[in-house]
Amino acid sequence: MIRPALARWLLSFSPSPVTLGWPERLRSCLGALIGISFTAGVMHVFLGDHALIPLLVAPMGASAVLLFAVPASPLAQPWSIIGGNMMSAFIGVACATWIANPIDAAPIAVAMSIGAMFAFRCVHPPSGAVALTAVLGGPAVHALGFGFVFAPVAAQSFALLGVGIVFHAATGHRYPHAARSARETRRRSPGASPGFTREDLEAVLGRRDELLDIDPADLESLLLEIQLQSYVRSLNGLSCADIMSSPVVSITRGTTIAMAAATLKRHGIKALPVVDDRGSVAGIVTRADIARNMAAGRLRALATFFERWFARPDSTLTVASIMTTHVSTVSVTTSIAKLVPMFAAYGHHHIPVLDAREKLVGMITQADLIRGLYRQTHA
Repeated sequence: MIRPALARWLLSFSPSPVTLGWPERLRSCLGALIGISFTAGVMHVFLGDHALIPLLVAPMGASAVLLFAVPASPLAQPWSIIGGNMMSAFIGVACATWIANPIDAAPIAVAMSIGAMFAFRCVHPPSGAVALTAVLGGPAVHALGFGFVFAPVAAQSFALLGVGIVFHAATGHRYPHAARSARETRRRSPGASPGFTREDLEAVLGRRDELLDIDPADLESLLLEIQLQSYVRSLNGLSCADIMSSPVVSITRGTTIAMAAATLKRHGIKALPVVDDRGSVAGIVTRADIARNMAAGRLRALATFFERWFARPDSTLTVASIMTTHVSTVSVTTSIAKLVPMFAAYGHHHIPVLDAREKLVGMITQADLIRGLYRQTHA
């Protein structure tokens, strides 16, 4: 009885599987390599080899883990890194200065640092190590006094953070994760009507009475996407061929803008796919594209005095000059389960449908999608 219970208890400590793909893992490692190298290099350039100030303090390694491996964490945001590290450094130096016994000073420094980070909303776990370093760092650190707060701690924190911001921007990741309102979260993550509100979420988080390492806005967005995924899964029986509009009114690259505008008006539609000689989609032109071209034409006319107050699109200009060339398309066999997120989460309004030979055979609009969903749910 005891052994199976002990085995189950030990197995309960097994780590959860990491869902992060290997490219993202390697990206995190590369970011930490660049960040720590840059920080050490900056300190070396400004201080030299024989400086009394440490070129690197150990807690920067822990900060790098948060900054590059879990950049969405509230604990890895800029104010957490800068505020937490500097505040803890100051408290650590004060405890080392005013409490003679380091065995007493160390726990007091860490405890006070945690309290200060909670008070100033800059909780950053590596900052606890910063406070310990200030107390137990030895004569070299103690000789710096309160200068330890600024160099090395503040200088290295700012250097590491600067690399993090540039690195995440260069690799297409959102950082820092600015707090989002409930309205903005829902705009970014639309889907099926949620069964909860932001107030419900905050009430539940408040009842848990513990700090979760995720921003409430990110948690709300995640839950909304889960709802959308669950809703989309129920639509797997419907394909694009079942809801698309066909035949499609299309134009070629050589069609003039004036002709395209007239075609849109005549058919009462908002977008025209542009096809090449093989019938493949080369681009798409919308009413908004044509309206922008007309507005630009009026400005040019006013500037050059060729026309007085009214200007129309140049009859010689073709749609090739204004069309959008990066067009999202779907196959006739694509499940509507994959189509819904394209409209809901990415803001598409018109999606061309291609056959097996990648030729245009249909068009799906938001109205087509709504009609298809209505038929599916009321069948």
